[in-house]
Amino acid sequence: MDITHIIVGVIAVAVGALGTIVVMWGVLESFFFFLMSKVQLKKDTIKENELMRQRLGSHLLLGLEIFIAADIVSSIVSPSWGRVGILAAIVAIRTVLSYFLGMEFRQSQMHKA
Repeated sequence: MDITHIIVGVIAVAVGALGTIVVMWGVLESFFFFLMSKVQLKKDTIKENELMRQRLGSHLLLGLEIFIAADIVSSIVSPSWGRVGILAAIVAIRTVLSYFLGMEFRQSQMHKA
């Protein structure tokens, strides 16, 4: 039983690390495109800025979903009521954030069309 807890714990950390990589990739990519638009000394367009925001938003959404998966996996190790309550609160907060990011992403897609 101890080895199972260790394996599940390692999987939860790995999934959480994957979520971190996805979010950081989006931040670095957006920052790179932001810098490139400033270095090229051409006038910023709303379209380019919106594209940067959409890219970052899509990475954030995916990262939040991966973090939720990591929380669910980590709750397998210690399924106490306290842990389940904390997990429910974390999932609720991240779901609300994910919902509003997704809503903003869809609205920007509709405006683009």
